[in-house]
Amino acid sequence: MPGRGRGRLPSVTSRLPFVLFLLTPAVALAGMPSFLLSDVASQRFQAISFFLALFLGVTLAVRALWNRLGRDVPRLPRLGFGSALALVFLWGLGFQLVLSMIAGGRELMTPGAWEKKGVTYQLHESELPSEKELVLQARRQRLEELRVALWAYAAGHGSEFPPSDFAPGIAEERWKVLGGSGLHFVYVSGLKADAPATPLAYEPGLFGPERWVLFTDGDIRRMPIASIHEALAAGGAP
Repeated sequence: MPGRGRGRLPSVTSRLPFVLFLLTPAVALAGMPSFLLSDVASQRFQAISFFLALFLGVTLAVRALWNRLGRDVPRLPRLGFGSALALVFLWGLGFQLVLSMIAGGRELMTPGAWEKKGVTYQLHESELPSEKELVLQARRQRLEELRVALWAYAAGHGSEFPPSDFAPGIAEERWKVLGGSGLHFVYVSGLKADAPATPLAYEPGLFGPERWVLFTDGDIRRMPIASIHEALAAGGAP
């Protein structure tokens, strides 16, 4: 027994410096190097990590669904993880090719109109129509709708237009201008479709001196009111 006690003493003594080292707090020096990623690198690392996790998750889901389908369709080979990974990768390449073709076709049809903002593309501010242009387009659209209704009426009445804007055959809504005023287009009766260009209908004074005009040949133009009166007086377009 005494021999055993003397044998343990050197072992405890040899461990004492290690224990004291753990119990003694170290002094931290200011300015010590810190190896951390920058904000941009950290965001990219997180994005790549999320993509890889999502990619692996989709691979596992495809593998599980494929093998589940294989239970009912014995001809389907069993799909391993590597094969599922390759299949998902090929699908991704196919989708990327289709999206690239769409983006390329869009750029060819509207060169210079799109600019990159972040990871997406948006119309360049210079290409976006202003509020005034949008209103002008909407006003023209109402006249285009009236043109369709008038030509449909003329097709069934020997190319003659309605005798007035209150005649049956055309919905009253087609005669109304844009907005909640309830005003009708100024209509010139007694004309025929596809006749020499003569003002057939135009916007009232609510829209100022420049107004959209529908002619008997189907053309729609924006003209000053003075030119409209001159065309009416001359019986044709100026």
